[in-house]
Parts: sequence; C-alpha cells; structure tokens
Amino acid sequence: MGMSVRASFLAALVVGSSLAMSVAPPATALAAPPPAARPAVQPALQPAADPVTPQASMVPVGAEPDGTPVRLDVSIWPQTSGRHPVVLLAHGFGGTKDSVTSQANDLHDRGYVVIAWSARGHGASGGRIHLNDPAYEIADARRLLDLAATRPDVELDAPGDPRAGVMGASYGGALGLMLAGADRRVDGVVSAVTWNDLADAFFPQAALTRAPTTAAGRSPIDVAGPFKQVWATNFFLSALRGSGRSAGGQDGGAQAGAAQSAADASAARCGRFDPTICRLFVQASETGAASPQLTAILRAHSPKATMSAVTAPTLLVQGVGDSLFGLDQADANASALAASGTPYAVRWSDGGHDAASTHETEELDASYTWLDHYVRDKPSASRSESALPTAAFTYGTPAGRPGQPTTLHTLTAYPGLSGAPLQTRQLPLATTSGALLHPPGGQPASLIAVPGLAALGISLSTYQIAALPGQSTALDTEPSAAAATVVGSPTMRLTVTSDSPDVTLFASVWRVTGGSVTLTNPLVAPVRLTVTPGRPTPVTISLPGATYDMPAGTRWRVLLTSTESTYSNSRTPSSIRISGASALTLPVATGTAVSGAGAGGLDTETLLASGALVVLLLAALGGWAVRRRRRLHLPARPDLADVPLVVEGLVKTYADGHRAVDDVTWRAEKGQVVGLLGPNGAGKTTTMRMVMGLISADAGSVHVLGEPVSAGSRVLGRVGALIEGPGFLPHLTGRQNLEAYWSATGRAPEDAHFDEALDVAALGGAVDRPVKSYSQGMRQRLGIAQAMLGLPELLILDEPTNGLDPPQIAAMRPILRRYAETGRTVVVSSHLLAEVEMTCTHVVVMHAGRVVTQGPVAELVDSDDTTILDLPEHLDHDVVSAGVHALEASAGVTEVRVDTPTRIVVVADRGRAEVVAAAVTAGLPVIGVSSRRHLEEVFLGVISSASAPGAAAEPGDEGASLVERLRQVRAR
Repeated sequence: MGMSVRASFLAALVVGSSLAMSVAPPATALAAPPPAARPAVQPALQPAADPVTPQASMVPVGAEPDGTPVRLDVSIWPQTSGRHPVVLLAHGFGGTKDSVTSQANDLHDRGYVVIAWSARGHGASGGRIHLNDPAYEIADARRLLDLAATRPDVELDAPGDPRAGVMGASYGGALGLMLAGADRRVDGVVSAVTWNDLADAFFPQAALTRAPTTAAGRSPIDVAGPFKQVWATNFFLSALRGSGRSAGGQDGGAQAGAAQSAADASAARCGRFDPTICRLFVQASETGAASPQLTAILRAHSPKATMSAVTAPTLLVQGVGDSLFGLDQADANASALAASGTPYAVRWSDGGHDAASTHETEELDASYTWLDHYVRDKPSASRSESALPTAAFTYGTPAGRPGQPTTLHTLTAYPGLSGAPLQTRQLPLATTSGALLHPPGGQPASLIAVPGLAALGISLSTYQIAALPGQSTALDTEPSAAAATVVGSPTMRLTVTSDSPDVTLFASVWRVTGGSVTLTNPLVAPVRLTVTPGRPTPVTISLPGATYDMPAGTRWRVLLTSTESTYSNSRTPSSIRISGASALTLPVATGTAVSGAGAGGLDTETLLASGALVVLLLAALGGWAVRRRRRLHLPARPDLADVPLVVEGLVKTYADGHRAVDDVTWRAEKGQVVGLLGPNGAGKTTTMRMVMGLISADAGSVHVLGEPVSAGSRVLGRVGALIEGPGFLPHLTGRQNLEAYWSATGRAPEDAHFDEALDVAALGGAVDRPVKSYSQGMRQRLGIAQAMLGLPELLILDEPTNGLDPPQIAAMRPILRRYAETGRTVVVSSHLLAEVEMTCTHVVVMHAGRVVTQGPVAELVDSDDTTILDLPEHLDHDVVSAGVHALEASAGVTEVRVDTPTRIVVVADRGRAEVVAAAVTAGLPVIGVSSRRHLEEVFLGVISSASAPGAAAEPGDEGASLVERLRQVRAR
C-alpha cells in the first residue's frame, strides 16, 4: 500500500521539502448518474474482497480571482455494489492526494467511498494557495460533496445530501472543521493537529486577560504576539518548491509577453501562494508584526469563524509537543463545540508536526471508530444524546525515555467543559524576581524550541544555549509537596517593568534535578506586551500546555528569555525586570490508565520535513556537547574553597592544530594582585577566557573558590570580569548601563555598590550621557567599574589600561591594591610591564602557551645572586667587550649579560663586593652598583631563555637595546 498508515495521518505534512509532489493522473471523466433514493434498509457493509483501483479525474471548481479556471486532481475509491457513506480525505499543507493513499485504502476496506484530492495550489491541481479561504478551498470541498451526491455508490440522507464524513490533519484538519461549519451535510469530522485561529497560531500570545477555565485554554490580550518566523519560512519554501505549475494547473506557455514575465516574477517570489497573502507574510517577516489586513485574512481562514455552526460530531486530536499548533488551538475548538452542544472528544497525542506519535495505531483506530459510529452506522437517536464511541478525553503521561510510548489515560469529560471542573494546584516559587536584557539587533537569540528535533528521537539538554547570560532569568519553584500529574497549561502571575514600551518574553518550563536542568516539553510560550516605560505592569501568562509528571520533591524552573531563535525578534535593545511572581497554578487530573499501548514508528515525511533543522542544530551542538561532557562532571574541590582561583593543567588546541595553551598551572590567593604577562600569542587571553568559562579547555581544570568553572557556572556570579573590552548599549547612559547590567543578575540594587563603582569610573557628569558619546578611555573606565559591581571576590581584568592616559593609569594602581587588601583577589593581564611591577604583588609569565616563570614581584626583581653594574656613557666598545670576556672567566660567575652599553647584569655565586672587584680587575670602570632589576628585564630574560634555550648573550650584542630585544622576542 506504499506509504505506511502512520506516515499519512498525525505527522501532518507541513514542510515542502518532502511534499512538493506533482502527480498528473489521467483526466478521465467521473461518472455522474442521476441521484437515487436511499434504500429502505441499509445493507450490511463488508470489507472489499479485492483491492480497488481509484478513479482519477480533473474536477472543475471555482476560478481564481483573476478569472483563471481551476481544476482539482481527484481520486475516488468506489464501492462496487449498493450505496455507501463517503469520506472526504484531506491532506496536509504541501502534500497531495497521494499523501493519504494508505488511509483511503483502509477506509474503503471499512465500507466507505473515499474521495481524496490535491488541494488548490498543490500537486497537479490548478489555482493558488489561499490558506483555506472559504471562497476557494472550502468552496472546493463543498463542490466535492456535490459530486459525491451524484454518485450511484454514495448513500444519501436526502436528495443532494450524501452521508459524509471528513478527515484530515493540519491543513486538512482545518478544512474539515471549516467545511462542517459551512455545510451541514457533513455528518462526522476527524480533525488532527490543526488550528482554531491562524492569526494566533502564527503570532501567538501567552499573556492572558483572565485565568483559564479549561485545561489548555487561553484568552489572550488584544496584542499580537511575536511572529513564528521559522514555521512561516517553511510554508513558503514548500510553496516555492512546488511552483512549477501555473495557477490554472496547466504546464507552460498559456501566457506570453509582459504578462508571462510578471507571472514568472510573482512565482519566483511567492511560488503558488496567492499574491496578497504572500505580500502580507513577506511584510510580516520584515517587520516581525502582523498588519491588520493579514490578521483579518488569517482569522477569516480559520475554523474559529464558523465553529459555532458545526453540528457534526467531531474528534479532535492534538500534539502535546507540537510547536506549530499547540494544545490551546484544540482547546478553543473543543470549547466552541461544547458551547453549541455538538458531540466531541479530545485526544492529546505525543506526535504532531515535530514528531511521530508513539500511539499512531490507537489514534487511527479511534478516528475510524468515530467515523464508523457517526457516519457509517449513524445513530437513529439524536446525535447529542448518543453515547460517545471513544473516551471524551484521552491523554498520555510522559514516558521514561524519549521515543518510548506514553502511558494513556482517559477522563469522562474534558477538564473545564461539559460540567467537569478544572482542578488546579498551587506550587510556590522560591525565586520571585529577576531581570534580563533584550540585546541590540535581537542577537544572539536563545535556542529553546527546535522544530522537528523529537522526530529523530533526539533529546539534548539545551539549557546553556537557552539561558543566555544577561538575556534570561530563571524563576525556580519550591519542591512539590506531593506527586501530581499536570494536564494542561500552567499559569503564573507576575509584574513586568521595562525601559521600552514594547516587551517580548519567551517562557519555557524546565525540571531541576540535582545539578541538571532538562526541558520538560520543547515548547515556548511567547508574551508580547505594550507597557509604559518604567511603570510596573501586572500580567498573567500561560506556559506551554502539555502533560507533566510531577513526583513529590520535584522542582521546576520557569525560564524567561528575551529572544528565541524560531521567532522574529525585536532589534531594539531594552532592559526588563520581573517581580511579584509567587506561585505556579497547575491544572491537574487523575485519569484512568488504558491497558495496552502500541508504539508507532518514525514518520518518513516528518523526518524529511524536520531534517534540515535538526542537521543545523547537530552541527552547532554536536562537538559542543562532547567537549562539555567532561567539564560537566568535574567535581568540586573542598580543599580549594578558600582559594579564589586555581588553574591546573589547562590545555587548549584549536581546529587548525595550534596549541594556544599547553599545560598551564597557576593560582591566585586572597589579597593578591596577580599579573598575567606574556608577548603577543603567549596564550594569555585564551587562558582568561577559559577561566571565565567562555570557552572550554581540552584538558585541565579551573576552580573558583573550590567550584569547577564551565559556561554558566553559578560560581561565576562571584567573579567580576572585563575580557577583551567592554560592551555597552550605546543609547543608554553610563549609569543606566551599570544599572541594567546589575538588574540582569537578579540581585538587590543595594548590593551593587554603585557609588564605589562610579568613583572608579571617574566620569563626573558624563556618567549621565549616552555611552555612544564616550571616548575609548571613558568606555574602558566604565567597563572596569562594571566588573567591580557587587565587589566580587575575584576580579579579572584583561588589558584594563587600554585607552587610559598616564594620570588615569596612575590613579588605577592604588584602587586595585586597596581592593585586594580587603581580602579579595585581582588578576590583571597586561603588556605594560612597568605598570604591572608597580601594581601587582605576583606575576605569572607565559610564552608560547606555557608558564615560564611565576612568583612574587619582589622576589623576581630582587635576587641575591644578581648584581647590576652601571658603566659610564660613551665607553669604548672594545673596552666593554674585553671586560665582559674577562669577567666571564672569573671564578663563581655563571652569567654576564649586556643590557645596554652602560648596564651589565652579572649572575654569580659570589658576594656582591667580590663581583664588583672582579669587574674592576677585568677592566670595567664601574660607577654604580645595585641588586634590583626592573620587571621588564626579568620578563625579557625568561622569554629570551624560553625562546632560545641555552643561548647566551654575545659580547657583540651589547649595543642592542631592551626595546630591540623585545621586538626580536615578539617577532619569534
């Protein structure tokens, strides 16, 4: 039978990469005998004995708006004797009539005449895609009902009224509901993974006007949510791939000249989409907002507009993890059916647009049973009084492992409808406030909801790329006091304050277990608010609807982010503060477990549809996850709890094979100002970035106060840093930038010590001017002040004096020393050796990725075995050369180095007076003696030794200056 049953139903066909099929069957005419009277006695319906070849035809339907005639590519599975009910079988978006062949065969075997067709703008059918426009796609389906009423093998309830059911998923599911709302000849509907309001589906809004009264209900505020950019792009890509056929369904040259050129240009931009819809969606993609015209069209092309007119009993199947059409869409459809007294049942599936269901068999059986009960074996009593053929509400509780079948449960009524109250439970929050920033340009964006990831059975913890630092805040609950099953959408009330009138948040639900944080359902709830800047705005938000197991002691985390990669994000930066949150309201239920559960396989079409997205994710995360595995398991070191920073055995090799850091080990103790020195390319900045968790090490470890460091480690909250220059929001003032940064940490403003930080910045009145007006030095001072906010126990500064003038550099020395004297620790990476010597208590010198020396500055510059001899200026070169050779031959002298023509460094195991006497004996006119070297000399000495081991200074080099030697070292 070709494609499996599973592959053709709940895995709704959305992405055109797998669906752009163009099949052109023979255009044979359908037989159309006169209608016959319904037999007095309904014959027993038996499965067909032999496979039936469907009849193919091109059926004329209404023309396009420009008058272009349209024919639909239709296949009919006929019955050979007697009259039988008919089922219209609708495919999903981007599919064709061939997508539902397996279902058609099944339904035919159950005694139905089946009509399947390629929707307008799809496959071999003509016309354009109008997204289930009542005047086009829905009118086309009504034309097929008319066609069914003329067939001799179709049972009639009355002349022109066939006994008819309609079944479809996604695009086809909405068509079924809208057809039933437009035409009362429909006797039963099975609608899966579809929408109620297409405007709300593409611009979802989780901010509510009131608390929900049903399991997954939403009453959104009258502000459109952010644009679901990725799914919209997938729709248009599928239309572009299927754009080889003209609007009239004819191949090639019916048009010519300018008209043909215009049509070609439109097809290149919009594929087979209606040009108006295409233009409005492109506009939404550019602006991230829905125009009033687009909103009106999408709502008119939705079941919501006609649900109150639906009288046909309806089975609704919706995906719990569906990132395109969530449970709230099915909840709205069910609520409308209940309000009009129409029989209905709801099944929550673990499949949908993102993954295949693990209960495809049960869901398909329930669908056939529904049609059998209300269409094939139509009850003689009033439909509203007949017993439902399936449970009123079926849902699954999560499986123990991804890809495993969920455990099915049933209830006698959908929670909140048909007289069944919605039961809720409060889960108090341990974290009730937080802050976050929206970045300029909306990038980088958090990655939370990955469409199609579950289709491959992949479950990756993405918390580190979801909870981007500064762009997210987490509200954790207290441990749950008792076990419960959450069935529906949790809600929470909070207060939002922002410096921007337009606020967008994305909420997701995570489970916290020990040190791990896992996503309970790969969905986000978008919230978009219009607020008065600076004024707190209370709001109730609905979190992603799903079923969640909540064992006793479970802690949940509501993660709020300012961006999400699958949505269109604002490009305007803003600061957002969250407060006033107190508890989660959880919809709970206790259902009856269903014995026996079949597992479904992966849907080929869904696999293809989501494959491109998954490949991109794996390319981004695969290597990252492997590298992080070791770091996530690094243990804490209680023995280092009092040591601010310990670096042990760090190794970092880049993809090109360059080993930037090679077995680096050092530590910084309390009260120290540690200078990290080295020539360009020594590995200083790479080391600093590993210390801050910005990049991962290939080997070794970093511990801050005994805790291992990796990206997002909590202990980094006790570290202040300025790495590779400051980054500020240019439109904010210096003071506002500091306040926004601190608010993003979620800590109290009084803990920031703003006054001390502003004293360090020394910006005067400029602190209240926009940062875009600052000089480099002013931005650098503000960056140092930002790093010192909260007076962190460990302060890390990378080239902090960049852009500072000499007085400012001099003013910085006592600030850093006093900071360390309070018991804190400062690590400074710098190339200004004189400043390091005057500021730092300890140094670590790196070269070629290794530590070549380290220790207290005082010990490095003052050595008992080193004597510095000063010589007169303009001394004859031959005298100096002869004296150096003679001094090298003296007993106990191990090294003689000529630093300048007037300065000689002697290393010897003899007393200083003896060294001076030996120099005079060797013919050197000594005019000054000291034992203290400058740090620059120590630095050059160790770097030179490391660069050329065993190479000693030649007497002929005595004319080389320190600057020249440093240039040579750097050139290496």
